[in-house]
Amino acid sequence: MAWTERQFARNGAVELAHDRLQEGAAGEPLLLVMGLAVSRHWWPGELCTTFADAGFAVARYDQRDAGESTRLPKPAARGNPFAALAAGRGATYSAEDMADDAVAVMDALGWESAHLFGHSLGGVVAQRVALRHPGRVRTLTSSASLSSDVGRLGAFRHLRFGTLAKFARIKPPRTRAERIATGLAVARICASPGYPFDEAEALERITADVDTGIADPDAQSRQVGAAWHGPSLAELRAPTLVLHGMDDPLLKPSAGRATAAAIRDARLVLQPGVGHDIPRERFAAVAAEMRALADRFAGVDGHT
Repeated sequence: MAWTERQFARNGAVELAHDRLQEGAAGEPLLLVMGLAVSRHWWPGELCTTFADAGFAVARYDQRDAGESTRLPKPAARGNPFAALAAGRGATYSAEDMADDAVAVMDALGWESAHLFGHSLGGVVAQRVALRHPGRVRTLTSSASLSSDVGRLGAFRHLRFGTLAKFARIKPPRTRAERIATGLAVARICASPGYPFDEAEALERITADVDTGIADPDAQSRQVGAAWHGPSLAELRAPTLVLHGMDDPLLKPSAGRATAAAIRDARLVLQPGVGHDIPRERFAAVAAEMRALADRFAGVDGHT
């Protein structure tokens, strides 16, 4: 597996780090959108090559406030990201800005349109890209995500508070070794209880991202608190696949059900034994679901 050299797209003053898998470069464009304040390196490499084998040209990027992309100024008051979700403390930028970032990356890649796969908060962002820029999105896959329609306080009915408590007990890391340990702790909390935990794979992506870090509560608060002023999911028309783990330790399956119910003709796939990650044993099945979704899009709209 080899990725192209890191490049930067621009959305105003924000620079967005991205790269592209060299394998499968002639396939259909697929942009991967990762979750809360973690970098593009958190996508499992084998999952990316599985997507390439299914006919996709795979690109990934760091959202603003994550990885090697631009970090925004800290808010006046530090806080827990879940408190920011409840209070809406995300005035540094809007959810529309985050959606526009994805389109800026597509522009930099020379893609007029792309399939989108968003995981966790990335799923919410991908939903909003499809609403704000419908002509740029071929299909949408929302994985382990909330509905972008859910209100700030309404989101809490889908959250598992025992897991939030586990996250809260993780001390901010100060050294490289502590950052690796923190990343591994987060990966274990999110892992699928029905499948073996692959510590070697987790360490590979954690160490690829260790210097940019994942335990930045300020960045998390800005991302999760960014307010959305756009359309509701009832207006989304892209062919949509909603994936959710039945054993997701962070978001209850009700989150996936609510997302699918809000989008016309969305396909909901609930995955037994799957947590808030995508275990290796599910890579082929997930890629097959996306391939079927893309083929449905091609059959209806004539895109390839």
